[in-house]
Amino acid sequence: MIDIDIKKELQSPDGTMILALNEVIKQGEFIALYGPSGAGKTSTLELLAGIMKPDEGHIKVNGESWFYNSKSLPIQDRKIAYMFQDYALFPNMTVEENIQFAAKKNSPKTRIADLIKQMQLDELADKFPRSLSGGQKQRVALARAMAQEPNILLLDEPLSALDTNTRLSLQNYIKELHQSLGLTTIMISHDISEIIKLADRVIKLDNGKITGIGTPVETFMQRELSGKFKFTGEVINIQQQGFIYIVTVLIQNNPIKVIAQKTEVEDLEIGEKVVVASKAFNPIVYKLTK
Repeated sequence: MIDIDIKKELQSPDGTMILALNEVIKQGEFIALYGPSGAGKTSTLELLAGIMKPDEGHIKVNGESWFYNSKSLPIQDRKIAYMFQDYALFPNMTVEENIQFAAKKNSPKTRIADLIKQMQLDELADKFPRSLSGGQKQRVALARAMAQEPNILLLDEPLSALDTNTRLSLQNYIKELHQSLGLTTIMISHDISEIIKLADRVIKLDNGKITGIGTPVETFMQRELSGKFKFTGEVINIQQQGFIYIVTVLIQNNPIKVIAQKTEVEDLEIGEKVVVASKAFNPIVYKLTK
């Protein structure tokens, strides 16, 4: 369990901002941090990791004090893994060496090989970061984070640079690791469908303040959903045919056509995130709020 109640003065493009956090995160939860740029999301991860120190307050993890009364537990004593947004790979190390560097001394050799295979890095193991694409660097950074065998996993937009197929594959991998290892995971993401798929709860931040906490459904969906299936996707086409509309939604790289009424598409635009749900055997489209 993470018990955090802190304040930290930060400089933002609009001037001084006070980041104020007061929340309890349960062991094994998957938390998504969501909000506009400059809201304090990355600073939240850095405060938990020990990269920054709060100005006041406390951080307790499973009863152990990580910060209290200006005393801060060293980074190396916090059993966390942090995947940075800029990857932070060692330029003079190969992909395999970068991952190996983060592994525990007593970790089995097969663990590194398994991570390389799971992240689809087999053909890149001997390459240096300078020869990798952004998406490849992202996969190396994620593999290196997992090599640390953490209790808490901090992810700063971990999949933003990946193509659709790789992103969906690694979403499944992150979810499986989170569940199988009993991790507490805190992830920054601007992808609503990704948050709905992975997170148990969403913490919305704006200008350093928590503006909302809830499940992804409570946070992003404008109404209660009922039905036997629900899929999130992106609107790629809206076409009127007589008195009805055909909405084409891209769901996991597959276009799905849904019949909708005028009232259902009035505020829909191409590129928006929606949920396709069943109701009385008829699929319907719900817009996701931002």
